[in-house]
Amino acid sequence: MSSVQAFIALRSLRRALLGFAFACVAGAAGAQAASALPQWKGEGAVRYVCGGIGSDESNAMRAAMKEHPLALLFARADGAYLADVQVEIKGADGAPSLALRANGPVCLVDLPAGRYTVDAAMAGGGAKSQAVTVGGGSKTASFRF
Repeated sequence: MSSVQAFIALRSLRRALLGFAFACVAGAAGAQAASALPQWKGEGAVRYVCGGIGSDESNAMRAAMKEHPLALLFARADGAYLADVQVEIKGADGAPSLALRANGPVCLVDLPAGRYTVDAAMAGGGAKSQAVTVGGGSKTASFRF
């Protein structure tokens, strides 16, 4: 093997090792983000998780938003995040699909495709309502009080 061939082989090996190392780090970061999510509640086609308190959990929740049909964000008018919001999600027929208390500023909600009304109310007063259509990608509904 000539010195040029040896150099090319060594460079190829180095690139392969760097690619493998990068893949390992990326996989570990993804697993860490998933483990930073709070525990899911509900079962079957209707389930949810709320959180986003602390930087690790907040980053994990925001990273997972695009993987779920509906994300809910709660904040004050000045942009500061809110928790302890009562949420009711009703189907197009007005029947309740899900009721929850958001214990963090971000909720990820898995619901079947369809049209829903999301009602959000603060404990101290103030209520908001939004119509959302779930299906065909992720939808984010922001509520500012």
